[in-house]
Amino acid sequence: MASSAEPRRSDCPISFALEIFGDRWTLIVLRDLMLKSRQRYRELLQAGEGIATNVLAERLKRLEHRGLITKRRDPADARQFVYLPTELAVGLVPMLVEMIVWGLRTGDKEAGSDFLERFETERDKLIRDLQLKVRKDAGLC
Repeated sequence: MASSAEPRRSDCPISFALEIFGDRWTLIVLRDLMLKSRQRYRELLQAGEGIATNVLAERLKRLEHRGLITKRRDPADARQFVYLPTELAVGLVPMLVEMIVWGLRTGDKEAGSDFLERFETERDKLIRDLQLKVRKDAGLC
């Protein structure tokens, strides 16, 4: 959560959300962590979006500070870390799904036709399934 040392611009919920997500990279990092199951710094860096190393490091610190991810030693290689979504981040899955659908409907519908079809026929189940996957990948259940 935000520390008391960080003043808010206003009490508007949208303004508060923009303080966390209102940049070019934060939602992309969350997408990769939650929907693409990337957990390691190198995986996030090589995701194909072209994020700079310093920007990725800063976004990961910010997300950890806000309680949206945890940073743990990699069980496969104790010299490295893994970044895992928290339950607070799991709550963002419905918003990410809606953003994906909006992007598909206004952009390249062909690329996500299966996703769109599933969204239109079983939106709630799609979201629950994605949330369960995120929880399992993060070891939350």
